[in-house]
Amino acid sequence: MEASQSCVIAGGGPAGMMAGLLLARAGLRVTVLEKHPDFLRDFRGDTIHPATLELMAELDWLEEFLALPHQKAPDLHAEMGGRQVTIADFSHLPLSCRYIAFMPQWDFLNFLAGKGEELPNFQLLMGHRIVELLREGDRICGVHWENDAGDEGDIHVPLVIGADGRQSVVREQAGLEVVDFGSAVDVIWFRLSRSPDDPAPAMSHAGPQQGLVLIDRGDFWQCGYVIRKGGFDDLKASGLTAFRAALAALAPLPEKRFEEIADWDQVHLLSIRMDRLKRWWAPGVLCIGDAAHAMSPVGGFGVNLAIQDAVATANILSGPLRDGVLSETDLARVQARRMFPTRATQRLQRMMRRKRNDKGEAAPRPPGFLRMIARFPILSRLMGRLIGMGFRPEHISKDLLHDQS
Repeated sequence: MEASQSCVIAGGGPAGMMAGLLLARAGLRVTVLEKHPDFLRDFRGDTIHPATLELMAELDWLEEFLALPHQKAPDLHAEMGGRQVTIADFSHLPLSCRYIAFMPQWDFLNFLAGKGEELPNFQLLMGHRIVELLREGDRICGVHWENDAGDEGDIHVPLVIGADGRQSVVREQAGLEVVDFGSAVDVIWFRLSRSPDDPAPAMSHAGPQQGLVLIDRGDFWQCGYVIRKGGFDDLKASGLTAFRAALAALAPLPEKRFEEIADWDQVHLLSIRMDRLKRWWAPGVLCIGDAAHAMSPVGGFGVNLAIQDAVATANILSGPLRDGVLSETDLARVQARRMFPTRATQRLQRMMRRKRNDKGEAAPRPPGFLRMIARFPILSRLMGRLIGMGFRPEHISKDLLHDQS
């Protein structure tokens, strides 16, 4: 089918790439603009949830996708009262894959980019930044871009999709209002080597205040250390010796392992924020993924929620775009479809995080919600469903399962 309409997507992350692929499969000309020259950025969301794996199965990509290096986590754990408690059990999900797959996000995105190369009407432009939204009256009608080579140009389209993350240029220039829920903490990410004698859980929260997250990445541990908001400079001022000692006090790893952290350059700060747009759209533009709702890393929901947004966007908008009748009502339908799972997920994340005082110090006990799971282990299956599938899992429309390009 010859493409009759086109769309520009800002951002080549999970939401942008998946939305672009599905819209291109519907016969639309799609251009994805990614500001970085490649996908090689560490400590991004590397959790591929069961619901996302189910979408890979719907597209008949699952076997090829799982041939990429990854680690499987059939459950998630937290230390409470000196014992490991299962807080999410995925083994009973009614899906093809009953586990989280930990995979470097650049491998995931490169996989999607490879699928896009097979579609004649899908274009991915790396090193291209959106500088300005173009307007006709009160309607956004395209973008002005620049690339790393110094070139620039305009693309006029019926729809601009902002999937350019929590620092979204699209949502800022579109004037979309953000509701900020704040955060009392930031997270520091770093790597440690992994030994065969190390603890088995693929992902766990360690320590009496759950201040350390360990993710088994095969030959190394991906570690996240929770600090008070804005406290990174103070942490560095205390020195690496104090930092290593604080980590060793929480981790079920030999103290000597932390000597691998020899320089602050090995440590990466993730500034935590949780927010969402009041309205995800304006005439000619729609925001999805982190551009519409920045998530806390608690539960690793962000990638899956972004992918689900992309599927809903393609399911709802591909027809109107193809027929040249896209309206504001169509854009509002996407938000209406995805607002409930966004609100519910952010509410769940707030329930899962530990309360802190004005100094950023964590409460001595885990949140009541997690203590309830520890008391009634059957609830770990419910958490497995909420984390693994989300509050409203999306399925790809039959019209999009067959390439119409």
